[in-house]
Amino acid sequence: MAENINAWIESVLMTALEADLVRVSGSGGHFEITVVSKQFDGLWPVKKQQLVYAPLSEKIADGTLHAFDKIHTYTPAEWQAMQ
Repeated sequence: MAENINAWIESVLMTALEADLVRVSGSGGHFEITVVSKQFDGLWPVKKQQLVYAPLSEKIADGTLHAFDKIHTYTPAEWQAMQ
């Protein structure tokens, strides 16, 4: 089941954020997410996290997703600099 929800999260975030990269790890409702998207350009960290939460809100509300232990958000330039 964890693999299915992880794949679902990845798919939703890839589409909603037009992401270059989405990585999801975790299970039991607790997840670590890494997202690379040009939509994060110029945004404060709180706004970046809001963009990640927004397309997942339905699954958060119904209890499928309980918590995101860590959310890492990067612009493509930031991600490239880390590699």
